[in-house]
Amino acid sequence: MNQIITEKQKEEIAAGLKGRDFIALIDYTSEELRYLIQQAIDLKRKNKLGEVYHPLKGKTLGMIFEKNSTRTRVSFEVGMYQLGGHALFLSGNDLQIGRGETILDTAQTLSRYLNGIMIRTYAHKTVIELARGATIPVINGLTDLMHPCQALADYQTVYEKKGKLEGLKIAYIGDGNNMAHSLMMGGCKLGLHVAVATPEGYEPDADIVKLSKEQAELTGGQITLHQDAQEAAADADVIYTDVWASMGFEQEQLEREQAFAKFQVNDDVVKYAKRDYLFLHCLPAHRGEEVTESVIDGANSVIFDQAENRLHAQKAIMAAVM
Repeated sequence: MNQIITEKQKEEIAAGLKGRDFIALIDYTSEELRYLIQQAIDLKRKNKLGEVYHPLKGKTLGMIFEKNSTRTRVSFEVGMYQLGGHALFLSGNDLQIGRGETILDTAQTLSRYLNGIMIRTYAHKTVIELARGATIPVINGLTDLMHPCQALADYQTVYEKKGKLEGLKIAYIGDGNNMAHSLMMGGCKLGLHVAVATPEGYEPDADIVKLSKEQAELTGGQITLHQDAQEAAADADVIYTDVWASMGFEQEQLEREQAFAKFQVNDDVVKYAKRDYLFLHCLPAHRGEEVTESVIDGANSVIFDQAENRLHAQKAIMAAVM
């Protein structure tokens, strides 16, 4: 993010984002992602100064939740309020999808009422089908495959703390899940080295790795896979982890505890990172499991700045596409 985006480029990017879906970071150009991060930082500044900014006045976001959430619901709902719009919570029980209505019919119906849809669900194909049927922007609030809003907020956090993104190394240690996928997809576009360390059998999706590596070659970034946490953490600017058993995989908890035993982020791991490394976690966290208290509550941890940035990054997304 060292590149300067001119006012003319900002106008062109802004025009190109209107009406777009936000499903995966890989769908956006490097310039578009930098623009969204800068917008998130600007919206955060406005909020801290108490400035009223209502670009979404009179607009409504429908929020579909098939997966429970703390940060996603609160940040999107508050974000729409701060942008002058209204957010409508829709649980799985509120919709007819559970009674047999197709996703395409639901998408077309909601498009007649709303200005945008955010969905947090299990199967990634649900978001794809919803976007295919909708005539309004669809925002991916989380699927089992990707978590793009979180990753955008993560890169905003790193940029705020480090003053740059290009050339930094982020070590993700744990399950090769939706967070690993989205960090790779964002990192490859923004010129970072994303090192992913997972136990055997828990590697990230091979197609996403391949696509991310291809994109990284164009930006000077790098994607590397490891089966050793200390190796991945070596000389890292950022250490990142997530729960070992994500929502929907709770039945595998005991099995995963055994598989991930050597992938806990603790003092023995972070000592291989740079002294001024940042610790990130998308939360909720299980202290004593994927990360020790000494790390997550230590001086290098910025997890609550990171959590706050979900609000501002998502505001930037909504203001851009709706």
